[in-house]
Amino acid sequence: MKVSKSIVFTTLFAGAALSGCELVEVTNPNVTDEVFLETSNSAQTWLNGLRRQLASTMNQVVVSTELVSDNYFNNRTLSSKVFDIPQIESYDLDVNNLQKEIHRLREMAEYGLDKVIPADKSSTDADKAEMLFYKAYAHLLSGELFVALPGSARGPVLTPEEHLQEAIKGLDEAITLHPDLEMKQGYTLLKARAYYRLGDRDNATKFAGEVLVNKKLLLQVNYDGVNGMTNSMQTYLFSSTYNEFAPLPRLDFLDPKYFHETTATADQKPVAIVKAEEAYLILAEAAIASGDLAGAKQSLKNLLTEVVSQRPVITLDDSKETRNGGNRTDYALTEVLVKFNPSDKPKEGYVLDRSQGAINAYPVSGTKVTSEELDAIGNQDEALYLLYRLRQEIFFAEGRRMTDLGIKFPISETEALNNTHVTANHQEAQLPSFIPLGREMDDFTYDEQGNVVTMKHDMNQVLVQHKSSSEIFPFIN
Repeated sequence: MKVSKSIVFTTLFAGAALSGCELVEVTNPNVTDEVFLETSNSAQTWLNGLRRQLASTMNQVVVSTELVSDNYFNNRTLSSKVFDIPQIESYDLDVNNLQKEIHRLREMAEYGLDKVIPADKSSTDADKAEMLFYKAYAHLLSGELFVALPGSARGPVLTPEEHLQEAIKGLDEAITLHPDLEMKQGYTLLKARAYYRLGDRDNATKFAGEVLVNKKLLLQVNYDGVNGMTNSMQTYLFSSTYNEFAPLPRLDFLDPKYFHETTATADQKPVAIVKAEEAYLILAEAAIASGDLAGAKQSLKNLLTEVVSQRPVITLDDSKETRNGGNRTDYALTEVLVKFNPSDKPKEGYVLDRSQGAINAYPVSGTKVTSEELDAIGNQDEALYLLYRLRQEIFFAEGRRMTDLGIKFPISETEALNNTHVTANHQEAQLPSFIPLGREMDDFTYDEQGNVVTMKHDMNQVLVQHKSSSEIFPFIN
């Protein structure tokens, strides 16, 4: 069995007319719809464009959501200057760009399904299944990341729940059509993820359980520096001359997740969008919600031994990392003790001294949660705390943390000005009352004399303290 299935792309991009979030026609004057649809292998050509669009979409998703969350802060000037606060406005260009990328992915997939597949007699079930996946994934992102989004150009606004149901519908059809077992498993786990967000414990655990057989399951979006589609997060974390983004110090050991070992052009690391770890996390959270702490502990211990410990660990020279972006000049560059909050006990091993030699890098998954910590769980709150530490560390730099914090983007002002279905409520971000403002989620102090870095907030602890809030913990609320 193959270890992973990468979703790759080329720079070839089909040029038929598409309407995007900007609500204008984007047209290549040299290639009309009719000419393109009569071209041989048009389905493969269109899929190449879709693969490139998925890579572009994930660039916007990962960069924007990681800044909003407590994972990273903008340590220089590139990208959003206000998401760290977090301040999320409908008129923000980054909000519009994210919506545009997701809309374009969905509309390209719909065009492929409605026009390209019927016109290309050489197209296969696998081609159609892949296009169904892209459409479903666009709906999944819409449901996870936004308070609401239109489901079509200038069309009615769908709720997150409606987008998630559309995602499930598309994934069901893709699973039926795709001949590859591992792709079927990947789509099945995405279904479990959608049901998880819907709070449907029975279906989420059913489909998560179905993929446990493949402990190496991994679907990734690949990037190509040679042909101009680079991993933006890799640029910000590693390849740039300046260290644009810096992680919260208690997550320093996981940075960088994306890096080049030869040259930035030749070595662009992929971003995971499906991995086996999620099945274990869903099953554990369901067990916690039902009061089965023993079952939750076992699921999480199995996660560590059967999956995370088997993921690659790369020895990396990161000696050029000096956190020199400039927005904060008090980031510890040597090994220091870390306190997750002011009342915490100091812990070691979280901030690395990169000048002393190679470090371990975790391009798929890494965590410092141990089996001993899991064995010590005594109640639901302790279980939820470690579960969400695991979710944060395992999905680090993959664009997942913001949703776990209960934060959602608003519909962009550009959409509102051109779509009569958008109301004022749709233009307000979802920002739970327990989220600290004023950049406090990313804040810390560094006691150089005592050799201790202290986080202002432990957001996993904050989440547990507010576990009854409707925006978080879908199996509880």
